[in-house]
Amino acid sequence: MDDTKSTMASTGIAGLDNVLAGGFLRGRVFLLEGSPGTGKTTIATQFLLAGAAAGEKTLYITLSETEEELRESAQSHGWSLDGVDIFELVPPENLLDDQQQQSLLYSSDLELGETTRRIFEAFERYRPDRVVLDSLSEIRLLAQSSLRYRRQILALKHYFARQKATVLMLDDMTTELTDKTVHSVAHGVVTLEELQREYGPERRRLRVVKYRGRRFRGGFHDFTIETGGVRVFPRLVSAEHHRPMLRDNVTTDIAPLNVLLGGGIERGSSVLILGPAGTGKSLLALTFISSAVGRGEKAAMFVFDEELGLLIQRAKQLGIDLQDMIDNDHLVLEQVDAAELTPGEFADRVRRCVELQGAQTVVVDSLNGYQAAMPEENALILHLHELLQYLNRRGATTLLTVAQHGLVGDMKAPVDVTYLADTVILLRYFEALGRVRRAISVVKKRTGQHEDTIREYRIGGAAISVGEPLIEFQGVLRGVPVLAGGETKLLDELGS
Repeated sequence: MDDTKSTMASTGIAGLDNVLAGGFLRGRVFLLEGSPGTGKTTIATQFLLAGAAAGEKTLYITLSETEEELRESAQSHGWSLDGVDIFELVPPENLLDDQQQQSLLYSSDLELGETTRRIFEAFERYRPDRVVLDSLSEIRLLAQSSLRYRRQILALKHYFARQKATVLMLDDMTTELTDKTVHSVAHGVVTLEELQREYGPERRRLRVVKYRGRRFRGGFHDFTIETGGVRVFPRLVSAEHHRPMLRDNVTTDIAPLNVLLGGGIERGSSVLILGPAGTGKSLLALTFISSAVGRGEKAAMFVFDEELGLLIQRAKQLGIDLQDMIDNDHLVLEQVDAAELTPGEFADRVRRCVELQGAQTVVVDSLNGYQAAMPEENALILHLHELLQYLNRRGATTLLTVAQHGLVGDMKAPVDVTYLADTVILLRYFEALGRVRRAISVVKKRTGQHEDTIREYRIGGAAISVGEPLIEFQGVLRGVPVLAGGETKLLDELGS
């Protein structure tokens, strides 16, 4: 028998099991804490349902919600709690009597002792393998002091430990002072957080604060609550995904562009396409997708800024039939709403395309939209670094587009990621002979030589046309070049 399966109790949430390195250690007491609405009850219910599905006896002891409320909550996710025993612990009637509360004994002493006794009685009655205790806040209120609360938690822990039960205690953290009593007593602690953004829905994340004797995945991990339960997106660690591969050259169907790139780009590298709005960054990325599909490979494109129907229509005008690629399972084209998506969920989407659908070319269009999903710029850089490293180690070629502010002259990108990319393609507008034209150049390539010239290119007809080097012009990158002398041949004159 697999040792992991015999000693670990799955949470029923694949991503959370990944973070916990297999789940909860059997026979131990764990704490799941978070403010109201962060998803504690949902995770606890999934934990018990996973046990019931494995043939274990499960018990939900509720001090804060009624059985009817728990069943309604489960029904909203499409679950049935038929395999889960529920013990609704309500104060006995004699403890609610006014005369009883005026006795010489403190009512809190009676209530706390009665509550503990009834918890033990429920356990003896059902003899469960998995227990959820919801919630510790009620016990803390009855205890009234930190010392009595700690003693009560220790008593519960020792009792459950003797019974070899795996226990998940919930705490809604509603006390004014942060009490770490249970942190020191519990075998492991998982904290849930809900962050309010300036726009869009809240962002939820979790962190394993403590797990005795076990190496878990540290840091914050995004999660969502959907119909059907909680989904956890473990933080991406690129070092875990290295595998050997052939680093051959990847080319496009545009010969002058291949020359400009020094023969193409290395498979598994990252390409940043930088330029102001309208210069053709998305369409240039599409030429790499078209070439990849032409080689019999699969590709994925994540679009933040443009409606998919419009993108498909624009690409078709250049002879790139995205719909046909999608229908034939050569392309995964996804619309991404930065206001709704968390960074962890986006990384999970990319991973699924690479690992499950075999995508070898990945396009993110654009980083401006991707940045909107990040809480701050520093986090964007770290997320992007891990994502690019992961794709590199999986042998997937990545193309990123960034829209710069401005149209001509000095321009700035909202975030500088040029140092992360292996290749940087720069697109520019320039004025020549009374017309606004486009120029393309490669300003960086880590994996080999590249042409250091500036070429004109044009979007039109049935393709992207790349012209000869603009050797007669100076100042093209500034937007207003000067004709240095001689005869220059632009694309219009060449009949392109």
